[in-house]
Amino acid sequence: MPTHQAVEEKLDAIESEMKRVGLWEIEKPAPEMFVDMGAFGTRTMAFEQWLRWVFIDRVRATIDEKGAFPAGSEVAQQAFREWQMWGSADEYDALLERLREFDALFG
Repeated sequence: MPTHQAVEEKLDAIESEMKRVGLWEIEKPAPEMFVDMGAFGTRTMAFEQWLRWVFIDRVRATIDEKGAFPAGSEVAQQAFREWQMWGSADEYDALLERLREFDALFG
């Protein structure tokens, strides 16, 4: 398991890259969109919204609480599907790499 410090460093890099590419100021979904949202928020919100408003917040909360991390992470795989397989968001290549680095901490 990675240390909280190692996870925080990777999360800071993800946040920094999200700010650089303009995803940090993305609109927060309505409260009802957080209910039964499905994996990666796919039922109710865009992946970018989930990344910004769910993933980042949950990981930060786990760090702050010194909580346990999950056994694995596949956020980079979903990002690849969203931005490369099903789209062509080349401007997110560096962010995708930061997400891969994050996932690598867990396996």
